[in-house]
Amino acid sequence: MAEHGDPCDGQEASYCMNEGTCYKIPSIDGTYILSCVCNKDYKGGRCEHFQLPSKVSDPGEAGLIAAVTIVALLILVVLAVVIYYTHKTLKAKQQNQQNTPQPYWRVNPTSMSTPTHV
Repeated sequence: MAEHGDPCDGQEASYCMNEGTCYKIPSIDGTYILSCVCNKDYKGGRCEHFQLPSKVSDPGEAGLIAAVTIVALLILVVLAVVIYYTHKTLKAKQQNQQNTPQPYWRVNPTSMSTPTHV
């Protein structure tokens, strides 16, 4: 008997997908439960899910990549907020300058003329 049970035979051998190895595991009531041992690129009860191979060999390297990505995203968000509020402040300041009425007592010096006596 193998570590996973007896190997499947006949039509039971096709129970596992993607070249997984089928085994019969005896249950309490005397029947067998079919189980699969999947190849390295597949997972699931019948080896039906493809698992993308990982190129990262060091888990610390994956954590470093994730940390750098998160920090870069945070910097972009902070930069976007600063640009937004700077633009909003400058626009409000520009509108206030345009809407401020000139005092009525100011007279344009070029419009004044000296009185002439006749």
